[in-house]
Amino acid sequence: MRWKGRQQSNNIEDRRQSAGGNRNRRPSSGGMKMGGIGFFVMLLIFLFTGQGQNFLGMMGDESQMSSGTIDNSSQSSVQTGTDNGREFIAVVLKDTENVWNPIFQNAGLRYEEPTVVLFENQVRSACGLTSSATGPFYCPGDKKVYLDLGFFAQLRQMGVVGDFAQAYVVAHEVGHHVQKIQGISDKIMQMQRQTSKVQANKLSVLLELQADCYAGIWARQQAKYKLLEDGDIEEAINAAGNIGDDRMQKRAGQYVNPDGFTHGSSAQRVEWLKRGMISGNPGDCDTFAGLR
Repeated sequence: MRWKGRQQSNNIEDRRQSAGGNRNRRPSSGGMKMGGIGFFVMLLIFLFTGQGQNFLGMMGDESQMSSGTIDNSSQSSVQTGTDNGREFIAVVLKDTENVWNPIFQNAGLRYEEPTVVLFENQVRSACGLTSSATGPFYCPGDKKVYLDLGFFAQLRQMGVVGDFAQAYVVAHEVGHHVQKIQGISDKIMQMQRQTSKVQANKLSVLLELQADCYAGIWARQQAKYKLLEDGDIEEAINAAGNIGDDRMQKRAGQYVNPDGFTHGSSAQRVEWLKRGMISGNPGDCDTFAGLR
């Protein structure tokens, strides 16, 4: 992935130890995490909140999307705990802004850009005090994505390698932010409160698969602007496949239990990521169509 030397987002909040750590944070005000790809929490049920307008049928004008200044240098894997890692996240976040701002604008809406918080070990958000073991997550309470760069080392242990695979993680969490401001999350939370645990899990899966599809829309734009290198798309698809609930359960030495899925099977995650890549249309990411 050609990311070095490109335009970076300003929406980065660095709370790592070297940048002030986790000091001077306000107490939690409550809320629920919208977790993307946690390594140790594949069996947790994530509840979701949100507000805003539903714009599933809208389509972005690709001609308006910019890519920033391009440098042909690249890096196969981002080093964690360094400014290099911060730069990478800032570039990827800027790419997501370049994708979603025009889509919202074309629908007559304003895209409220999320902030990515970099932290180490643990972090306090509007969703509470959270350990790095949870993995990257989106907190609807403060509309921020939380990421410990050390998570990428865990991904490598799971067979997920490459900078584009790491970028997919960020794009997936930003997808949860899009759901938040669309109002989709609010509707899902309400439905979960009125149903069984198994049905609540199924709703969670649909939310996660839609975030994968939204990440695919982001990936499509990287290909459009020739920011990808050979093997990048395969990296993202491999990442989606390796973090399916079925594979996660097997890694934990458990039987595959679809009723316990909260993020979707490997095949489902790959399918919806590809759908977003091929279509580029948020309207084609409606994983909830069967519920109507």
